[in-house]
Amino acid sequence: MRILLVEDDLQLARGLHQSLRAEGFTANHVNDAKSAWLTVQTNECDMLVLDLGLPDMDGLSLLKKIRQHHIRIPVLILTARDSIEDKIKGLDQGADDYLAKPFDVNELIARLRVIERRLGTAVSSVIKIKEVSLDSASHVVNIADTMLDLPRKEFMVLKILMEQAGRIQSREQLESKLYEWGEEVASNAIEVHIHHLRKKLPDGFIKTIRGVGYSVAKGS
Repeated sequence: MRILLVEDDLQLARGLHQSLRAEGFTANHVNDAKSAWLTVQTNECDMLVLDLGLPDMDGLSLLKKIRQHHIRIPVLILTARDSIEDKIKGLDQGADDYLAKPFDVNELIARLRVIERRLGTAVSSVIKIKEVSLDSASHVVNIADTMLDLPRKEFMVLKILMEQAGRIQSREQLESKLYEWGEEVASNAIEVHIHHLRKKLPDGFIKTIRGVGYSVAKGS
């Protein structure tokens, strides 16, 4: 899940960025509405965490602009404005959720997980396909009763493929969801992650569609 954090408080943004990464999200940061608008238009993010007190435009004005252009990206508002009227105004403009500052980062993560599950139409954080189960909340992968110890990137690749079971994910799609802006990416990085995963997963769990990408078959 690619999150765009729109926050002009750089200290807060750095802390949130680290927390989001630790929870398996791919997070990028901008500190003004103009940059956020450009990013949203290019479809480079799946979810927006939006501060309202931006230097160049009020966050609600940006949200209104996004919805007027029929961009349906989920938006979670972060703001020091905590009155009922402000919350209603934000939700009426098209926000999916609203979190008042100061907040506990664990609550933010939990709210993002709810939105993420809604996007994938899942009812829980656990995805189970055949004997493989993945819990996006606890970052645990099990094969039957055996727990796998997966590095962060491998976990994220597997999560993407299982969330999109039955659909092909190209190398470019996986890279865009896995790596942040400016992060160095080796030309064979995805192939290496897939190779390592295949040694740990049941035979044939991840399929290669030659010249197209990778997929996990649907199943229960």
